[in-house]
Amino acid sequence: MAKRRPNGGGTISKRADGRYMGRAYVTDTDGNRVRKTVYGTTWDEANEKLGNLQGQERHGVPVPSRAWSLGEWLAYWLEHIVEPDSEHNTYVKYESKVRLYLIPHLGKKSLVKLTPAQVRAFMATLKRDKVPAPTRFEVLRVLRNALNRAIREELVTRNVALLVDMPKVSKDKGTAWNAREAVTFLRAARAHRLYAACVLVLVLGLRRSEVLGLRWQDVDFEGRQFTPVKQVQREKGVGLVLKDLKTESSQAVLPMPEFCARALEERRELQELERKIAGEHWDQNPDYDLIFSSEHGGMLDPVGFSRTFGRLVTRAGVRRLTVRLARHTCGTLLAFLKVHPKVAQAILRHSQISMTMDVYTHVVGDSEREAVGMLAELLEDPLIG
Repeated sequence: MAKRRPNGGGTISKRADGRYMGRAYVTDTDGNRVRKTVYGTTWDEANEKLGNLQGQERHGVPVPSRAWSLGEWLAYWLEHIVEPDSEHNTYVKYESKVRLYLIPHLGKKSLVKLTPAQVRAFMATLKRDKVPAPTRFEVLRVLRNALNRAIREELVTRNVALLVDMPKVSKDKGTAWNAREAVTFLRAARAHRLYAACVLVLVLGLRRSEVLGLRWQDVDFEGRQFTPVKQVQREKGVGLVLKDLKTESSQAVLPMPEFCARALEERRELQELERKIAGEHWDQNPDYDLIFSSEHGGMLDPVGFSRTFGRLVTRAGVRRLTVRLARHTCGTLLAFLKVHPKVAQAILRHSQISMTMDVYTHVVGDSEREAVGMLAELLEDPLIG
């Protein structure tokens, strides 16, 4: 006697090839009622698969409306999710990893049938092809992000990329300058038109995009503080753009010690002189009002600033360092001055002194001002350190 299914439990029938076929109506991701089919070598296997399908229905998890390949999903994810809601540089980084690595190797794989073994084999292939470990790390991270979004869109039920170990990357961060090196560099850069920018990088640990995006309206000379709001970035096909910082927490109010204030005041006098020299060729865009502008008032290229910084380092005769690492001299000098870690943490705007960026701080108190003032005195006196 054939086994019976309860009402609304779908149907199971035996096919001509001996397998069993289970069918039931469920809701897909487009909100439509569709009839889905599962197969099993026995009635019990088909019944179990059918029960799982209907269990998802009872828990409100719809079935995919179409059979996505991984390549199709990655293309959709980039165009409709990453590009509209992310920074341009983030999109460019993700797109390159998808185009160069993920689609050529995994693009034709079924999204719902992708397995950890397939991802693991893909990563092994990249290693055999001598793709650097940091690149492999980023490729797997991009895949994890894409599959996490597929789970949110209810296209898959698990992220198989999370079951694959991340490549081990040796993080050679180098060593930031000590106090003497920082003072030597600033003394050598004293006569340069971007001297004040170097001061802000070393004293307050500002990133180059933040420094170049600072406007005069962001500075409160009377209150001895300023608030970074904008950043300068170069976008492919567009050029230099002035954009908001990524999050509101990035716009933390920072203390401005006397050392920094005097450097900015000198910068303002120099810029007025540059404005007079440029005359009618001065960029009149009122949205700019940049502190660190070009000789004609326009935006400075972050890459160009890095090159200028490198030339100043060479001129100073100190150990070569990039802007990215030089700004961590701020933390080094705060530790050199034995400033309390919590105070240094507030100045660096990181949730942890180890430079992780979970949560930013908005607090500007007397202790932070005092710490930055101590650092300013250290940098101002070439005999200390």
